[in-house]
Amino acid sequence: MADPTGESESCAPRLDFDRRLKLEFHGSDITSDAGLLAYRELDDALGLMEIAGQNLADGRTGRNGRHDLTGLLRQSVFGRLAGYEDVNDADRLGVIRRCAGSLACAATKQAASTSQMGRFETEWLASDENLVALADLSGHWIDRVHSRHSPKGIVLDMDLSVSPTYGDQEGTAYNGHFACTCYHPLFVFNQFGDLERCALRSGNVHSAHDWQDVLEPVVARYRSRKLRRFFRGDAAFASPDIYEFLEAEGFGYAIRIKRNAVLQERLGYLLKRPVGRPPSEVRRYYANFSYQAKSWSKSRRVVAKVEWHPGELYPTVGFIVTNMTRPAERVVAFYNQRGTAEQWIKEGKNAIKWTRLSCCSFAANAVRLQLHALAYKSRQLHADAGSARGGQAVVADQPQGEARQDRCQGRAPWPLRHIPDGRGRGAEDAVRRDTAADRATAAVAISGVTRAVTEEGQRRERCERTNRPDIWTQAI
Repeated sequence: MADPTGESESCAPRLDFDRRLKLEFHGSDITSDAGLLAYRELDDALGLMEIAGQNLADGRTGRNGRHDLTGLLRQSVFGRLAGYEDVNDADRLGVIRRCAGSLACAATKQAASTSQMGRFETEWLASDENLVALADLSGHWIDRVHSRHSPKGIVLDMDLSVSPTYGDQEGTAYNGHFACTCYHPLFVFNQFGDLERCALRSGNVHSAHDWQDVLEPVVARYRSRKLRRFFRGDAAFASPDIYEFLEAEGFGYAIRIKRNAVLQERLGYLLKRPVGRPPSEVRRYYANFSYQAKSWSKSRRVVAKVEWHPGELYPTVGFIVTNMTRPAERVVAFYNQRGTAEQWIKEGKNAIKWTRLSCCSFAANAVRLQLHALAYKSRQLHADAGSARGGQAVVADQPQGEARQDRCQGRAPWPLRHIPDGRGRGAEDAVRRDTAADRATAAVAISGVTRAVTEEGQRRERCERTNRPDIWTQAI
């Protein structure tokens, strides 16, 4: 051995006593956020970032640019998926360099620095053209998924939220309802939990302010499709302009309206306390009638629900205006499902932290909200692809025997495959196969797996009884 320490004097750290061994240090590439690789493969399969590159405008005039906008956008979205909502950690995130680096620039595979990501989010994307493209990008992503597996109907839920602010930020104002200084964003979801569109608004605007700028582009995307279309909203969107717009577009709607003396009088026979001992369970009564407010151009159907709770002196009353012909009880049940939109907003706040709008300018904060929305949408697209196939999950299929190879080193993405959801629905197969055939073979696949596991366990038990581990090794 040339060197007593076992290390050669050459620059390459190779051991002399066994030249098959080689020491390499990849500490910067080690990460606990390896789950981003799945998002990367789904992105490559669906071409989500390619859509972004076709719509974003590059306003840079220099010739020394090393990072294109597509790679910068991927790095920004993936950073938020990993829990880094700011750009301060861009230099230290090894997983972002591996997942986004190959598309971030053409010359090297290194991701953009912190300063460049700051300019990207606060300057380049803050232009009017790119801000509109970001707002439309979520719809393009959803259309890409629906083009493969089109749903039979679409239900839009519009709701608002609050993003508290601190300091002298542009557009911030005190909101009396939320009792804080904040922004007042507006969201539109579909029944799958996908964020169709969102917009950032000042903190002191009305809850339905700019509803048409947010809702109309979403409605226009579904206008030419043969789908059953519905809309749900709370009392903040009880406006005759919204009613007329939805009726002209062929949408069925269920929107809550505030009660008044006229509506209370129409339900007088249900608001009287029942005679006899108070019931020990909740009693519900439904009614529907035609009603026309002074600001309405015509009369519309109103559905009412009256609930008598044990121990309460007065009932709970709610009114919903609708153009659907369903029974009153089914209209109320349909409207109550609108509450899931509030849970999706809560998920965006807690998981993606889209309330973290810490820039000084209003345009930069609007960009940050859109980037958080794209990160949220990347999470939900997995669920969309699975629900389109009857509850199956969509994953990237890795060829057998290549599990240890790095998927980010210039490899083409593996095809998407369906895997069972654990409840016996669907068997593992390619995406383009027929759903009915997949479900027909699900029981056979699951029974085969169960039988194989049982036989393997019995074989191992017999080997342990004979105290001959070599038999078990040969069996494997």
